[in-house]
Amino acid sequence: MNELAITVIGRDRPGIVADVAEVLAGLGANLTDSTMTRLRGHFAMTLVCAGPAESAVQQALRPLTADGQLLATVRPVPADGQQPVGGEPHLLSVHGADRLGIVAAVTRVVAEAGGNVTDLTTRLTGPLYVLVAEVELPTGTAAEVGRRLSETARALDVEVTLRSVDSDVL
Repeated sequence: MNELAITVIGRDRPGIVADVAEVLAGLGANLTDSTMTRLRGHFAMTLVCAGPAESAVQQALRPLTADGQLLATVRPVPADGQQPVGGEPHLLSVHGADRLGIVAAVTRVVAEAGGNVTDLTTRLTGPLYVLVAEVELPTGTAAEVGRRLSETARALDVEVTLRSVDSDVL
């Protein structure tokens, strides 16, 4: 069975999710993973589905992109047999004044510890910058990562919180 990664981006309007989901359902595609959001009037969707051939999905999505308001890409997900190594799930949050480099600095700490960012959202509300991320950290590294994040937060003059979460909660 084919697995495909599909992205859809463009100016937001009502019905994009329904339109894409209907096209895929009509092809017999099973949506296995997805994330969708609106960012300052723009829509972004990434999903993985199983079922139809790549060319069939590309063809079926063409009418949705014909007016140039949306861009859709379809790529095969290779079946390499390797699953990402899991870790201990944690929730990372950062709050503070907006400044250049917050995302880069905080995610670098996670990466250097061998951790993986599995979901990340940022928002700028006036002068306040908020980052919330789900991360997987290698077993036994949370205390050291927390210490390094605190150092990074002091350097950036922001507040950081790292807490363990039950994987069923995520």
